[in-house]
Amino acid sequence: MPAPRRAHNTLPNSLGELELKVMELIWSAPGSDARRLTEQLSIDAPCRLTTVQATLERLVRKQCLEREKKGHAYQYFPKKSRSELLGSMLKDVIHLLHDGQANTILSSFVNVAARLEDDALDELEKLIQRKRQQEKNGGKGND
Repeated sequence: MPAPRRAHNTLPNSLGELELKVMELIWSAPGSDARRLTEQLSIDAPCRLTTVQATLERLVRKQCLEREKKGHAYQYFPKKSRSELLGSMLKDVIHLLHDGQANTILSSFVNVAARLEDDALDELEKLIQRKRQQEKNGGKGND
């Protein structure tokens, strides 16, 4: 039986558009500060320093970033990798929509993989084989 669904349709690990843009920038340049991020974000569209600072604070509270004081400013570093963030977001979606049938989830992953790129299904097969091998070896290895 699936875990009980939330009373409301929320995705606690979801990020807004600006939060995702900030994460992208920090993954590519760890240690960035709010001013640098504001400059980079303003290339595409005007962005205020206070907006970026508020976004960074939300990402720290959401455990996506950690910060380190450097002089008068904070430097921000990813606390979650892209893979970890994607995993937590997928977990939320699955929890919200899962009907109790493993096949629903599995067929969805296969369908998405098939649409991504030509060799995605081959890569999925390799990942499955690697995971099976890890399980045989006592679960040791990277995910």
